[in-house]
Amino acid sequence: MKIQTTPSVIIRIVLWLLMLIGGALYAYSIDKNDLLFHSLLFHLLSALIGLFILRLAFRAAANGGRELAKGRGENIPRLETNKLVTTGIYKCMRHPMLFGLTLLPLGWALLLGLPTFITIIAPLEMLFIIFMVMVFEEMEVKKKFGDEYKVYAQKVPMVSFQRSCLRKVFRKYKQ
Repeated sequence: MKIQTTPSVIIRIVLWLLMLIGGALYAYSIDKNDLLFHSLLFHLLSALIGLFILRLAFRAAANGGRELAKGRGENIPRLETNKLVTTGIYKCMRHPMLFGLTLLPLGWALLLGLPTFITIIAPLEMLFIIFMVMVFEEMEVKKKFGDEYKVYAQKVPMVSFQRSCLRKVFRKYKQ
């Protein structure tokens, strides 16, 4: 019997997509007459930086996901786990996948070259993602893993900006 992905995970994915698409459409409606929006040089530089940031975001999500999969037993859906993972990247930060995905709105905004999205909407979306992690993700894992998670959370920060940790999060995966 295969267990279904929890509604919480589905809701977060849908929210992410709505924010990315909605942010882009709203910013386009504001920026379409902006001189910067019509600058080829701005778009080229913005797109290159955006691709780099998106690459980092997806790399962090993939690296975190690979490590998190070690905590997934049989019949557990993707993006779910039934065992607290504290190895690999999770030794230095509790939410590496979500840390990487926090970069997604900025990377997307830069790729599209929408000044309002880059300067206003993407930072707000990034703050919203951080809020979701701090409130909902933390609440769910505390409920799911209880005291084991509380002990882990006392030892390991939610996010770490230590160079060694960031290297693990953003490293290129080697098979």
